Amino acid sequence: MAEPITRVDAAEIGRGGFRYFDFVMAAFVAILLLSNVIGAGKVAQWHGFTFGAGILFFPLSYVLGDVLTEVYGYARARRCVWAGFVAVLFMAFMSWVVVTLPPAVSWGNQGAYEAVFGQVPRIVFASVIAFWAGELVNAYVMARMKVWTSGKHLWSRTIGSTVFGQGVDSLIFYPLAFWGAEGWTHDLVLTVMVTNWALKVGWEVLLTPATYAVVGWLKRAEGVDVFDEATNFSPFRTGV
Repeated sequence: MAEPITRVDAAEIGRGGFRYFDFVMAAFVAILLLSNVIGAGKVAQWHGFTFGAGILFFPLSYVLGDVLTEVYGYARARRCVWAGFVAVLFMAFMSWVVVTLPPAVSWGNQGAYEAVFGQVPRIVFASVIAFWAGELVNAYVMARMKVWTSGKHLWSRTIGSTVFGQGVDSLIFYPLAFWGAEGWTHDLVLTVMVTNWALKVGWEVLLTPATYAVVGWLKRAEGVDVFDEATNFSPFRTGV
């Protein structure tokens, strides 16, 4: 049976004490890695809408980011962002190492392997910086709004934080990754940037019922409702 939910300040909770935090953190990092491996560089079109394929993954990472901040507080969400940041850098480095290894003479798939895993350094740099900044803005807005609203109107926090967080993410990623790149006109960069931002916010709205369900279940399971009333919001800390 779930424990009663008690309001606590994030600063009062130590490193331990949560049942499911590690699982949520692992899901967050896994979705982030998948979004960078599969969807970051592809432009898709569906029913006249042009968008980046990463749209299929990033909304889920932002929903989990909202869940992390709402249930576990800004400091733990920030810790997950840093974990994801390091994981993406390690993935990019190992992808470069594996791609550059000389292929065996009998193995004829090097070209295809390079096309899939040969990430352009510019795109990797843009993706990592945009993710770090966007997720931290998302968590900051979420945590601040929770205190301002006294924990009410969760939908306003999830959608509001996504508007700002995804806005920062898109404003950083697309110009850094594709402005002036071959095949990317200025109009295309702006179109994909704005369209992806709007679609991500739309995804957040559509997934609001799911966010409510997950947040409610986790709060009941953990037995606490965390508020960031005395939290150090520096983005450069990793402690909780």
